[in-house]
Amino acid sequence: MATLTCNIVSAQEELYSGVAKMVVASGEMGELGIMPRHTPLITRLKPGQVRVVQEDDEEEFLYISGGLMEVQPHVVTILADTAIRAGDLDEAAALAAKEEAERTLADKEVGMDYAKAQAELAEAVAQLAALERLRKAVKRSR
Repeated sequence: MATLTCNIVSAQEELYSGVAKMVVASGEMGELGIMPRHTPLITRLKPGQVRVVQEDDEEEFLYISGGLMEVQPHVVTILADTAIRAGDLDEAAALAAKEEAERTLADKEVGMDYAKAQAELAEAVAQLAALERLRKAVKRSR
């Protein structure tokens, strides 16, 4: 069975380093599924879930707030702005951030930073989606 080495790091820490059968991440142009011997590439990642399928078919789920992914035939490196194990995400905080960003966008205040509010909304929605995918994966494994 062919495998690849996967490294996921943020500015704060290394969150994953190991052997994997496949890595799935949210690229700017859509979902990317990386398997051994993939064509080399570098791409920006948007906020969302990273899924690492390990050799024993166990899956590791992480949330990243964006970053870069470099793919070589047998190595995937993800440099994330912020990365959190999906199980460590705070759903209440993500819901509060989503509601605050939506309120900010709805308020037509002059001088408001719409780009910042939209980025905060996208990040909160991505965190909630990662939590939902983690719940579904846990249900399937039972």
